[in-house]
Amino acid sequence: MTTTTQTRQPDPDLLNAFIGQMIGDLGATVSAGLVLIGDRLGIYRAMADGTPVTAESLAERTGLSVTYLRPWLANQAAAGYVTHDAGDGTDSVDTYALSPEQAAALADPGSPAYFAPSMQVAIGALHDVDAIADRFRTGEGFGWHEHDENLFVGTERFFKPGYVANLVDGWLPALDGVVPKLQAGARVADVGCGHAASTVLMATAYPRSTFVGADYHEASIAVARRRAEEAGVTANTSFVTVDALELAPDGYDLITMFDCLHDMGDPVAAARRIRSSLAPDGVFMLVEPRAGDHVEDNLNPLGRVFYGASTLICTPSSLAQPGQAAIGTQAGPARITAVLHQAGFRTVRIAAETPVNHVYEARD
Repeated sequence: MTTTTQTRQPDPDLLNAFIGQMIGDLGATVSAGLVLIGDRLGIYRAMADGTPVTAESLAERTGLSVTYLRPWLANQAAAGYVTHDAGDGTDSVDTYALSPEQAAALADPGSPAYFAPSMQVAIGALHDVDAIADRFRTGEGFGWHEHDENLFVGTERFFKPGYVANLVDGWLPALDGVVPKLQAGARVADVGCGHAASTVLMATAYPRSTFVGADYHEASIAVARRRAEEAGVTANTSFVTVDALELAPDGYDLITMFDCLHDMGDPVAAARRIRSSLAPDGVFMLVEPRAGDHVEDNLNPLGRVFYGASTLICTPSSLAQPGQAAIGTQAGPARITAVLHQAGFRTVRIAAETPVNHVYEARD
């Protein structure tokens, strides 16, 4: 008996709508590079006061080429990243400005909404697409240390405003009894500290406590030491080049881990090592990306970003380590809680949350 398979022809309207969606994504991808240029060259900062500018007047402000600024401004206006006014009359000129909201996201490093560095993270990740595509074929990993430098720098710049807005004023106070210990003088380890944005913030806020920043990436530890020196906190900070499984069991009152447990090859073993390194009444504060427990819970713009990061960065990182658990960026509370319970923590709760983070408190 012969069977035939009938292939449905694309519906023209649905196809056009889908192509329109992809054009939007293509424009966003190309524009990521232009956002990085605007951030790196100070173009957004030159527009931060909200005064409308022409390409010519912006060139005068910045010392940049007007010939490049014209299409850059038009791209940004098409993206909705700057506002555009065509004026009226026969002699009208195109002017561009940043609204207060656009300025907060693109021009103000002190704003908790500062989002421009996110594009540097994306550019860094996309630099290694060929290497990740090869790993799709082999199943091998690609370590954090193998990525493009933009990923490391962009991660520090992108995550720091959120830490500034939440860590000292919100997340640490949400942990039972931790702040009084920090004020009196506690021993703290910040595991996976990267460039030490989180370590330095805590060390500055709690000068009586001592902080150890730990990361396996030696180049990041070198930057971390510079950041501590720049912030004037070398007296109560130190840094070690070790991974989570090598953390010394030194009786820490608090151990923190920001957005990196899901990157580890064996997160249960890492959390178990954390537990063994705590004092008897110590606390493990774990910050992870906000996620639901099921794929359908995360099929939204934020989940799209996190699943993309999981594919390009976090899963390859885990697969490059012993264990290769690859729990992913969107592991969700049930999976994270299970990992912590398997590691021996008896009490686990979400102590705080933001639109992009869950903050877990784990203790015996």
